[in-house]
Amino acid sequence: MTIRVVVADDQELVRSGFAMILDAQPDIEVVAEAGDGAEAVEAVRRHAPEVALLDIRMPRMDGIEACRAIGAESACRTVMLTTFDSDEYVYEALHAGASGFLLKDVRREDLVHGVRVVARGDSLLAPSVARRLVEQYTRPAARRHAPDPRLDALTGRERETLLLLARGLSNAEIAAELVVSDHTVKTHVGNVLAKLGLRDRIQAVICAYETGLVEAGGAPASPGRARN
Repeated sequence: MTIRVVVADDQELVRSGFAMILDAQPDIEVVAEAGDGAEAVEAVRRHAPEVALLDIRMPRMDGIEACRAIGAESACRTVMLTTFDSDEYVYEALHAGASGFLLKDVRREDLVHGVRVVARGDSLLAPSVARRLVEQYTRPAARRHAPDPRLDALTGRERETLLLLARGLSNAEIAAELVVSDHTVKTHVGNVLAKLGLRDRIQAVICAYETGLVEAGGAPASPGRARN
């Protein structure tokens, strides 16, 4: 199946460069380019792509508003383009429904891989990017002493799974950590998302920090491992 993509960035050279790299792939087609968020939303309406690549900072309508609008009216998944160090809006983008982030100086192969990952329904949660973003931009809810009641819905093993998700581990890595099968991990992840009303793994990471399950730096908020 061909992955249809909309690329939105107000810098024409950046936008056309990303589009050229993606269009060169046999399984990816850039169906539209946009110079701002409003154009991106309209392009998604017109072409119904699987993925929208959105710069966070754009005129008229920024990437966060565009992400929110796209998520409200389509099944298109969004990936935000960020310079990381200078973007203070990453946390807002996470809550707007972004499925992941790519740095603007992303390597060619990582750009292509990221689009494919998001298109198949996963999130960009590489520890080197996503965890740092979450730690920097989530509010300091992890310092609360009282446990968040949202976690009461989870079993001990599901809490462990959420904790490992917050560390940026893949399903295979979680399976190795918990000494269970990949299928069991998929079940635990699905249960965590369903019980907490979360859309994807990135929202699960945010929740782990907000509820105080983990503290900044990725450490558990309290010692010990939960058991089934």
